Amino acid sequence: MENLKYPIGPFDHENEIQDSEIEKLISQIEVIPSELRKIVASLSLEQLNTPYRPGGWQVGQVIHHLVDSHMNAYFRFNLALTENSPIIKPYKENLWAELPYKKYQNVPDSLNLLEGIHSLLALLMRSMKRQDFDKTFFHPENKRVYSLRKALALYAWHGKHHLAHINKLIERNFDR
Repeated sequence: MENLKYPIGPFDHENEIQDSEIEKLISQIEVIPSELRKIVASLSLEQLNTPYRPGGWQVGQVIHHLVDSHMNAYFRFNLALTENSPIIKPYKENLWAELPYKKYQNVPDSLNLLEGIHSLLALLMRSMKRQDFDKTFFHPENKRVYSLRKALALYAWHGKHHLAHINKLIERNFDR
């Protein structure tokens, strides 16, 4: 079950992110929407409504969740760049994922929105000086200070993590 929950492994909070890794991570964030669009393009409505694992979200909910999460990333980066280690506002991702419109509709709209968010995130990150990546925000729920370099790595991992959820489901359950 752990392999279904963390198909690429859990995020490594201890690993330091070097300047030399920043562009690679930005590029990973930049391509997530097109990779996601490619893997879900041929899924039927029934398949989009299939949970990626027992007790997990439906594929469509995962797509909406990526929008929610990465939109929050965009705001968190902006806050950290304009304030001194701001306290960010967490959100109840499980409750957001259960909102009725996220279960069955608007997957194309969410894919379009994700493309826009990731385009803006990449533009924002590429405009930053290397020392800007050392700016921080505080996550009160996790009781953790995140540097923007760590947040960059986290959101790159997060996108790949959910792409793997969907890919593994397709490999296990759907003929391609």
